Amino acid sequence: MNLPPHASPDSPASDSLSNGTDASARRYASGRQYELRRGDALAVVTELAAGLRLYSRGGTQLTESYGNAEISPGAAGITLAPWANRVEDGVWYLNGKKQQLDITEVSRNNASHGLLRNASYELVDESQFSVTLEAAVFPQHGYPFLLRHRVSYELAEDLGLVVRQLLINDSQERAPFVLGAHPYLRLGEVPSEELTVTVHAGTRLVTDERLIPRGAEPVGGDFDLRAGRSVAALDLDSAYTDLEFDAGIARHTLSAPDGRNVSLWQDENCGYVHVFVTPEFPGRTKAVAIEPMTGPANAFNSGDGLRWLDPGERFAMTWGISASLGR
Repeated sequence: MNLPPHASPDSPASDSLSNGTDASARRYASGRQYELRRGDALAVVTELAAGLRLYSRGGTQLTESYGNAEISPGAAGITLAPWANRVEDGVWYLNGKKQQLDITEVSRNNASHGLLRNASYELVDESQFSVTLEAAVFPQHGYPFLLRHRVSYELAEDLGLVVRQLLINDSQERAPFVLGAHPYLRLGEVPSEELTVTVHAGTRLVTDERLIPRGAEPVGGDFDLRAGRSVAALDLDSAYTDLEFDAGIARHTLSAPDGRNVSLWQDENCGYVHVFVTPEFPGRTKAVAIEPMTGPANAFNSGDGLRWLDPGERFAMTWGISASLGR
């Protein structure tokens, strides 16, 4: 299966790191590792960025992962707050006053993936099948608000993974936000270019060379994923909206030729999904990120999908991963 060393079925549960006190946790570049096991399902959650380092079923790896001495390549598995994706030039305006965020995507001069990508999340609650972590967004230049981002991972009875992200405004002022996550899906050792990706979305956002949306259009041609497209034929970094929800859930799927599949689902509080197909993920010819988001890139300026939390208010989004493996 070529899993990272920590995911060996014979290894102890993260060497008892989940109790949050073992200093040996620091030998992991992504901090303490929280292992969840239920039936044949395994999930590994990291202290750093409340990230999903691994989800597998029956020894079949369903997300991309990385080694003990690495941080997540390509933002693999991290959670995103208080914005997902990009803010153009790191600039937005609050009541007419310019706000300047740190530039974290230097090549495109954008502020990317929020303020907690390099943050340590504290343990709030833990059980055999679930873990809840939390980190604060402190007031700072470019974002003068105090919030808490709480992330819960649970292995459900059907062995699917359920993730709930909660944002709490501890400020005395309304605060703008977009929430998201950045998982990469896979199907065991099947090369991703042999998979088919299906996304039931009616509209895609049209971006400039810096990946900032400049408009929207009905899906068509290479961007229409509703009937499924071969990953091998795609070079994609696009956000979609007008998702097809069934009983409050939108589902996006990677399928193998043998009929097995893995899906990311999201609730109606997540009105956008970003699909990123890249040849640059370490050790993989291609990798596929399917990212649930409450709003698109540059929402702080466009207002598209942007939400505001009143003082003391909370907002939750829920997403998850499920698989059909023919067993």
